[in-house]
Amino acid sequence: MKINECSGRTLAFLGDAVWSLLVRSTLIEDGESKGKTLQKKSISYVSAKAQSAFYDQLHQENFFTEEEEEVYHRGRNSDSGSVPKNTDAQTYRMSTGFEAMLGALYLEGKQERIKEIWDRIRTQK
Repeated sequence: MKINECSGRTLAFLGDAVWSLLVRSTLIEDGESKGKTLQKKSISYVSAKAQSAFYDQLHQENFFTEEEEEVYHRGRNSDSGSVPKNTDAQTYRMSTGFEAMLGALYLEGKQERIKEIWDRIRTQK
């Protein structure tokens, strides 16, 4: 499947799963085993607020490629339908763009780049 054949929302759907799996597997590899702790730490990486902040921080550092930024904008600008009650529209759209970028990287087989993003976020958090 080619990323140009997918909508921004579809890429974000996939990117959400990719990011969530990466976060959860890393927390477990780090030795976390208590459900409550796993959930709390996971949310600090997978929430719309967290993802929006991660994108903004790395964007300001010019960390993303031009192609990644284009996919981010596709995801951010896609029609989300509705926004969850616990976040504002701008934050939700930014997190959707971040997830779309991750989904595109996954489809392109760029797991190493996803890991670079993850490693950068973990060292700055």
